[in-house]
Amino acid sequence: MRIAVIGSTGQLGTDLVKTLETGHDVIGLTHSDIEVADYDSCLILKEHRPDVVINTAAFHKTDQCEEEPLKTFSVNAVGARNVALISKEIGATSVFISTDYVFDGSKKEPYTEDDATFPINTYGVSKLAAEHCTRQNPKHYIVRIASVFGVAGASGKGGNFVETMIKKAKNNESIGVVDDMWMSPTYTRDAASILKDILEIQLPSGVYHATNKGYCSWYHFAKAIFEFVGLTPVLNSTKIDSLTVRARRPRFSALRSTKLSRYNLEPREWKEALRAYLIEKGHI
Repeated sequence: MRIAVIGSTGQLGTDLVKTLETGHDVIGLTHSDIEVADYDSCLILKEHRPDVVINTAAFHKTDQCEEEPLKTFSVNAVGARNVALISKEIGATSVFISTDYVFDGSKKEPYTEDDATFPINTYGVSKLAAEHCTRQNPKHYIVRIASVFGVAGASGKGGNFVETMIKKAKNNESIGVVDDMWMSPTYTRDAASILKDILEIQLPSGVYHATNKGYCSWYHFAKAIFEFVGLTPVLNSTKIDSLTVRARRPRFSALRSTKLSRYNLEPREWKEALRAYLIEKGHI
């Protein structure tokens, strides 16, 4: 397959390119190559004529999204629409990377692909709108991930949670992490592998959850990082209500897939994935 990856140098995009290059012709498109919010810019896809277009571009600074809704919807929703329409025109499959924040967190158990969506912040609303826009191309996959960590780091956020925790610990900082927000961590290398399988097996169009298996609070995630690396910082549990944030967050947004297992696709457990990441980064 000829596969275009939009956002090819991002945290997920980097691992997608590495993973898909085995067996496929991959076209990496960076922000300087394509601006998804600009339809004319997206016409570059017609020049490459890929079989699949994976759109990882996103404005994902959750609190800033509340302050800049126009930019948020331009990049996330309008961008998804542009990619879907052009992909449809050239006969390509559209892949949109979505988020756990399309849910409100009230379920108290992991959300599956069949659960009703109800976002509670601007970022989540924009990503849900993007999911609907992606469906304008009948040949589509909507892949939801969450709490991402990958070797490339997230440039817009200055790394990722794992690296931030390790840096703070090595600087002997006292660390406070919320213990009342639960999520399913996603190692980008594993998400890329799942997505490759989805494309190669040619699963039916639709929504798929591709986080690592299981879930934890951010506090327990931090604790696991320090245990693996052998660091012993002062780690305090805090509550989300004690934080000064503009955007509401779902308290419990863990995801699980009921669809992937039907095709013998099973993401590994999040602790196993975290350990693999730390080895890859040279921390252990």
